[in-house]
Amino acid sequence: MTAPSSRAKRTDALSNRARILAVAGDAFATSSSASMTAIAKQAGVGVGTLYRHFPTREALIVELYHQEIQKVIDLAHALAADLPPLDALRRWFEEVARYGKLKYGVSEVIHAATNGGLDDKNYEPFLRAITVLLDAGTASGDLKPALDPEDVLLQLSVLWRIPPGDDATDRATRLLDLILDGLRIRPARA
Repeated sequence: MTAPSSRAKRTDALSNRARILAVAGDAFATSSSASMTAIAKQAGVGVGTLYRHFPTREALIVELYHQEIQKVIDLAHALAADLPPLDALRRWFEEVARYGKLKYGVSEVIHAATNGGLDDKNYEPFLRAITVLLDAGTASGDLKPALDPEDVLLQLSVLWRIPPGDDATDRATRLLDLILDGLRIRPARA
């Protein structure tokens, strides 16, 4: 019997890793106490396979964080290119809110792993993503000039403090309305 090729092994390993991350994202968005065993079972892999990819729960959470935040960062550029500025900003904020559901339950781990955010390699790219959207809105005349992307990030950070529950989506929508409303230019009053 011939051993599987190393390429097939790599493909299988990548597939397993992707499934684990997808399942973990859903699991942690639902409950911060999701177990590694439950994640492995739902991903259709053995616990040993999960631990080969992610030796600790923290390693899994940090990798999931990097993957998810990169998706959010990349989306800003695509939305800015495809939509009117206010629509792009709103859609991006909604994606940040979706990401906030994941971060809610695991923020302590991420905070510890990134030295309170000081060592977070995603911080500057995230700020640049915000800047792309703010600049487009300012150029179109929809947003106030000279908005600080770090101020906007601080406003958005409220999204990963919303506890999961039946009203979490509605609360996020209301908060996004408030944030976006504060960034818009107001017509002069008579």
